[in-house]
Amino acid sequence: MTLTSAQRDVVESFRSAMEESFKGDARFAGSERVDRADGAMLATRWASAENPRVWFEIAVRPGIPQVRVGVMTDDRWKSEDFEEKIEESGDTMGEFVEMGFDEADLTWKDPIVEHFREDMKYFYFSTSLDLATVDELASPGTRKKIRQMLDGYFHAFGPFLK
Repeated sequence: MTLTSAQRDVVESFRSAMEESFKGDARFAGSERVDRADGAMLATRWASAENPRVWFEIAVRPGIPQVRVGVMTDDRWKSEDFEEKIEESGDTMGEFVEMGFDEADLTWKDPIVEHFREDMKYFYFSTSLDLATVDELASPGTRKKIRQMLDGYFHAFGPFLK
């Protein structure tokens, strides 16, 4: 899907707003943009202040259209530690993340949580938010929900970053 100039502007505005909203947040050691060359995924990653091998990510997938939010690591052992913490909780992955969402004041019953490895390097736990169109990224309500999703992932996984 080719984006119009107006849609590219909406995506850029959304990304800039998200980056600005977390700027100076003590939970993070900064952010970086990691975009695929073909534009299929436009990601911003916030490095954890507690563990430099863990990032929280908001990835816009404009061709679907969708936003994926989650936590990732390049450390296999940290990924396994996250898995163990979920198992120890007695919850499913969805229930585990749902509790984090609850702490972020986001009501989302048993969200779908994907756990996967990408590019043979990163281990992800993420939840996707489907959009009717890319233009939804301009909506204050959508922006608030996506911010709450990132906050929710931090609430769920934050205690286990070290």
